[in-house]
Amino acid sequence: MAEMDGWLMAALSPLTKPIVSLPCPFLAWCPQLPLSNLGGPCMAERDPSDSLTPDWAASRKLRAREIRRRIVANVANKTTDMADGPLPLHKSVYIDEARFQAEREHLFLGQPLVAGLTGDIPEPGDYLVFDAAGPSILVIRGKDGVVRAFRNLCTHRGAKLVEQAEPFTGKASRISCPFHAWTFDNLGKLVGQPGKAGFADCEIGARDLLELPCTEHLGLIFVRASEGEPIDAAAHLGDFADQLALIELHRAVPVKKGILHAESNWKFALDTYGEGYHFAALHASTIGQTHYNDISVLERFGCHHRISFPDKTVGDLVGRDEAEWPDTEYGGVHYLFPNTVIFFGAVTPGVYFTQVFRLFPDGVGKTRCQFGVYAPFGIIDEAYRGVCEMAYDATAEVVQTEDYRVASHGYANLKTAPEDFHVVLGANESAPQAVHQHIAEAIGMPI
Repeated sequence: MAEMDGWLMAALSPLTKPIVSLPCPFLAWCPQLPLSNLGGPCMAERDPSDSLTPDWAASRKLRAREIRRRIVANVANKTTDMADGPLPLHKSVYIDEARFQAEREHLFLGQPLVAGLTGDIPEPGDYLVFDAAGPSILVIRGKDGVVRAFRNLCTHRGAKLVEQAEPFTGKASRISCPFHAWTFDNLGKLVGQPGKAGFADCEIGARDLLELPCTEHLGLIFVRASEGEPIDAAAHLGDFADQLALIELHRAVPVKKGILHAESNWKFALDTYGEGYHFAALHASTIGQTHYNDISVLERFGCHHRISFPDKTVGDLVGRDEAEWPDTEYGGVHYLFPNTVIFFGAVTPGVYFTQVFRLFPDGVGKTRCQFGVYAPFGIIDEAYRGVCEMAYDATAEVVQTEDYRVASHGYANLKTAPEDFHVVLGANESAPQAVHQHIAEAIGMPI
């Protein structure tokens, strides 16, 4: 995180107060909320176990206490969760065109990717554009309530059906091509074809939309940007599904979205999300003041992980009996392989934000990050909506002007560095190490 510009601090200052036990550093300088009106309306839940929905709030409290034990131990010992040793990475890991093409093929076209959350298209007829992975894709909730993905491509002459770019969303029972008005319903069926007689006796003269693998699970909409077998989201998430269930993504309502840019390889930008080693130097005026530098707790779940960064109030718990510890709010950084980071945390007890970052390559040396802030349990009132919008602005400013600034400058240096130059991820940067190792395994190219 970086310090906010003066205008932003001035805008937030009437609403801010010191943070207590905040597990998610990206929320550390967001405004505080009153505890009234927390029972306001939320969007309808799409929980796969609606009739047996657990008490997620209570479950979060229990999980937060378990994590807090490890955090207090690390603070007491002035250490962090460590890898087995440092990991040198040749500069080609970031700048090599062949490696980038392998990542594009195996990761961005071959892996299930998060195209959005349930709340982005909650009702039949709602649709979103997902174009960051390569092909332009329409993700539509059909009249039957099922989410499907289709190439944003008219089966007549290949024109784009929806010409707006991500993060565009819309609502329609039918979508007409702007070129010749071929029309498709929200199940992908061709239902209108001007000049139909001109295509008689042609086997492909009246095709429906071209469907891509898509599924909805735990409030996440997964799409694979190439044809193939159906997506098994449960298998993709594995044990990590239990952690994601805690944050009830099926209830999250979008508040504000936008795009951040870095003049760097997407992995170079992604590295900044997995370690607190840079807090004291890069974020000296914000997180560096409120959070410990280079102390974290990492939990790995296959190729995914969850990481917690302790704020400095944790030091007050060292040496105290656990029975004397105050309740702590659940939160943390949830990384979904290969390119999605979800921050979830409370700024005032019981009042949460969800932030979703999806990093995509725009060529080997450019990154496009789709960033959105969500109200995790619905938009309580207009004051809360305004606070969420300011949280978006604050975080976007920080990431763009500090984290992505450093990534862009570092990437420029790598391109001109000596041919044998290696960056090195320390043992204290264990999360980025794991990410690189899983990416290398997925693309079949050792690091």
